[in-house]
Amino acid sequence: MNNFLDQNKTIIDNGFKNDKINEQMIELKPLDKRILSLLLSNSRLSYREIARKTKTSIATVIQHVRRLESQGVIKSYTAMLDHEKLGYEISVIIEIVVSKGKLTYVEQKIAKYRNVLAVYDVTGTTDAMIIAKFKNRKELSRFVKSLLSMEYIERTNTHLILNTIKEDFRLL
Repeated sequence: MNNFLDQNKTIIDNGFKNDKINEQMIELKPLDKRILSLLLSNSRLSYREIARKTKTSIATVIQHVRRLESQGVIKSYTAMLDHEKLGYEISVIIEIVVSKGKLTYVEQKIAKYRNVLAVYDVTGTTDAMIIAKFKNRKELSRFVKSLLSMEYIERTNTHLILNTIKEDFRLL
């Protein structure tokens, strides 16, 4: 195997250690769906509250939640924030074209930036899409310039989001 493939295999192997879990589609039982729906609406619900709302025992809820966690369906518990109230006035989608087969390397580097919310491989004329938020134009400008100075990034195309109609990744 040539050096390029060796380097990228290492990045892929090290970056996605839980792919074996993610490769399998999990068959959800009706109770699993009800529990997940409740947790998506309020991740602070106690097992007791979930049991009451699903009309099952606390032990059953605990068993289902632990199984969903061990299968990787539940990755973590978090709060949904209103980013605008925290001063993040600017949201962008940035298209990136990467050269020399270094897409995974570049994506992993970009994903480390604190303003970056998502990094996607895409089809089409660009190689990747980034969703990011910034407090002001100066922050956005610095970020785009840092992208353009990165090795292997050929070009970017930044789309400023004018209005957010829906932004909710709680899909079940």
